[in-house]
Amino acid sequence: MADPIEVHLVATDREVWTGEAKLVSFETFDGEVGIMPGHSPLMAQLRDGAVLIRPPEGDDIHAAVHTGFALVDAGTCIILAESAELASEIDIAQAKSLLAEAEGSEPSDSATAAERRADVRLKVAEKSQ
Repeated sequence: MADPIEVHLVATDREVWTGEAKLVSFETFDGEVGIMPGHSPLMAQLRDGAVLIRPPEGDDIHAAVHTGFALVDAGTCIILAESAELASEIDIAQAKSLLAEAEGSEPSDSATAAERRADVRLKVAEKSQ
């Protein structure tokens, strides 16, 4: 098997996770993309969604990301997100509360975006339990 991919998951305010992986999966506007060692160069726009990072050893890492870009080149995958958080950092009760609040608000672009973000956070947190 080829050398693992070097992964950098970065939000605008911090580096969320860095390490090696044998698989990285994320959601783009063209669909879900899976990256493995030897993947061809790629640049993609991210949608709000889940990121899966599968290290060579140990448990999978789940994260929620909200818009951004992914760049894959020369054995490196960089995910640059407006915001990102690991599943372990998400408070499920707070995520449920924010989702209910977003669902109950007046329809608008910002309400739809808030609902989508809250839904992604909740799904990622529950999936990793």
